[in-house]
Amino acid sequence: MSAENAQPAREDKRSLLALVWRQLPFFVWLVALWMLLWGQFTWLAFFTGVIAAAVVTRVFRLPPVELSGRVNLWFGLIFVLEFIYALVRGSLTVAWQALDWRRQPGAAIVAVQLRTDDDLIMTHTGVTASLIPGSLIVETDRDRRILYLHVIGVRNDRDVEYQRESVLKWERRIVMAVGSRAQVEAVKA
Repeated sequence: MSAENAQPAREDKRSLLALVWRQLPFFVWLVALWMLLWGQFTWLAFFTGVIAAAVVTRVFRLPPVELSGRVNLWFGLIFVLEFIYALVRGSLTVAWQALDWRRQPGAAIVAVQLRTDDDLIMTHTGVTASLIPGSLIVETDRDRRILYLHVIGVRNDRDVEYQRESVLKWERRIVMAVGSRAQVEAVKA
């Protein structure tokens, strides 16, 4: 092998190694998700999860997602605690709305223009908003960065603005926990 051919081969090997390293967190997440779905943390569940993750990543070739490489544990903890609080509060609110026979809870479709231009942040924000009882993502406009939510318990424009601000706060919390420095500056502005 000549010196000319050795250089591109080394660069190809390095780029392949970099791709595998970038996709490793998603592979590990797929294995963990598999084990959670089966409700077992056994060696069998682990190995079948590895096989399932390998099949999924090979059959459903998605574009690589670039992670920011930044994780702020403090803001991550704040996100988790506030999310648990929002789950409990949302559950109680929806339960009360279901039991209150005197009036119907209002509903609305709310459009939320996100501030960051990142698919992963948009996905996390949408999933978070959907997991909180009382709201559900019905559509996303990826090009314009708009999430459309169906929200119950909305009676006036003030409630609509409250819901919109709530989603933007979730976006901010997620960016502060795992976003890049440029994204952090964008949500602070």
